[in-house]
Amino acid sequence: MTTLLAYSMIVVFMTAIMTRKLSALIALILVPTVFALIGGYAGELPAMMIDGIRSIAPTAVLLLFAILYFGLMIDVGLFDPVVRLVVRLSHGDPVRVVVGTTLLSAVISLDGDGSTTYMLCVTAMMPMHRRLGLNPLILPLAIMMPNSIMNLMPYGGPPARVMAALHLDPSQVVLPLLPAMVLATLGSVAICYYLGLKERKRIGRIPEPAQRGVKKDDPFVGKEGDFAMPASSVPSATGWRAAFNLILTLTLMLLLVLDIAPLAILFMVAFAIAVTVNFPDVGAQRERIAEHSPNALAVASVIFAAGIFTGVLKGTGMTDALAQSIIWLIPDGHGSWLPLITALASAPFTFFLSNDAFYFGVVPVLAEAASTYGIPPEEIARASLIGQPVHQLSPLVAALYVLVNLSKVELGDFQRFAIKWTLVLTGLMLIGAVAMGAVTLPSFAN
Repeated sequence: MTTLLAYSMIVVFMTAIMTRKLSALIALILVPTVFALIGGYAGELPAMMIDGIRSIAPTAVLLLFAILYFGLMIDVGLFDPVVRLVVRLSHGDPVRVVVGTTLLSAVISLDGDGSTTYMLCVTAMMPMHRRLGLNPLILPLAIMMPNSIMNLMPYGGPPARVMAALHLDPSQVVLPLLPAMVLATLGSVAICYYLGLKERKRIGRIPEPAQRGVKKDDPFVGKEGDFAMPASSVPSATGWRAAFNLILTLTLMLLLVLDIAPLAILFMVAFAIAVTVNFPDVGAQRERIAEHSPNALAVASVIFAAGIFTGVLKGTGMTDALAQSIIWLIPDGHGSWLPLITALASAPFTFFLSNDAFYFGVVPVLAEAASTYGIPPEEIARASLIGQPVHQLSPLVAALYVLVNLSKVELGDFQRFAIKWTLVLTGLMLIGAVAMGAVTLPSFAN
């Protein structure tokens, strides 16, 4: 009964947001509330909701202050040199713009944090995409695809979880997957090239400003006639302040990788230092906070709503029921299929479950079952990471709301547009993993 309730709730939730009957914020609150009541959990519902909100509160605080911090850094021009380089190489060509976007995302994604990548890349590349008239759904897709792959680096969230759950190390889990990750990254570039060609065919190249009658003061036009970010009302930091901002940001990135303190605390302290140094006047500080508060509030509110969804999933036992449903699907005597089953199941189950629920709840059960067939736990661990490109589209991924909010697209629209491409990347990951022996096919398993 609980399993049926869980799957029904997920289907109703996804239908509501993908058909745009409800916004993600409202659906995350109302749908689990209704299904908890249907399941007879009225008395326990408030406690479930509070537990879920408590569990997700650090993530909401992290995203709130990360948006404020990087919004401030963008205001003072920290990332302008990178943007100018990408702009200069794009030359108003849709193919170059889209491919440049995904390459920029691949590089920035090496820090292992999706929210950071999304904020930097969207802010840097959106003006060019909008000025060229590109499909607005291409921008978030081009940014998300390489990020979903780079998130499999040893310090990324999914590998860290599965290594902790199964007591493995990076050499057993991540290193064998590197060829598959390279193949999937090349796949993301190829997809963006294809989408760029389609857009070039649709809208053509944008000629030089002098040829297309653009005014000299067009905020999207740089000195060489390429497109740039709109001019900010805040003067760019220069001299020692510019150097300070760069050092502070690099230090913050290093501390994020070293994981010496909660990420929310690091961003809170970094923002407090940055706004004080760059805007000593209290009135100017208030203006900067007010400027970026709408984005921060929009994301934080959805994250807290997601806490209600996950709280109900866990509190009602739906998470455990979903985990057991995987095991029930495996026919007796077909345990040699477990690596492939795990790889294929990782996409839908990490879409409907949080990474914590999947890697700490489901994967250990699969690994234990596989051990009876002589399949090592590291192979199940590697297989469980294959579906991460699809996972990035999950409504339970906090960073996704940063991406769609900043890109100014609807969550349901983006999911419908992106799902086929994330499935392609998942397929490439699986092909690469099987080809290199990181995941074995049934006929090669014990």
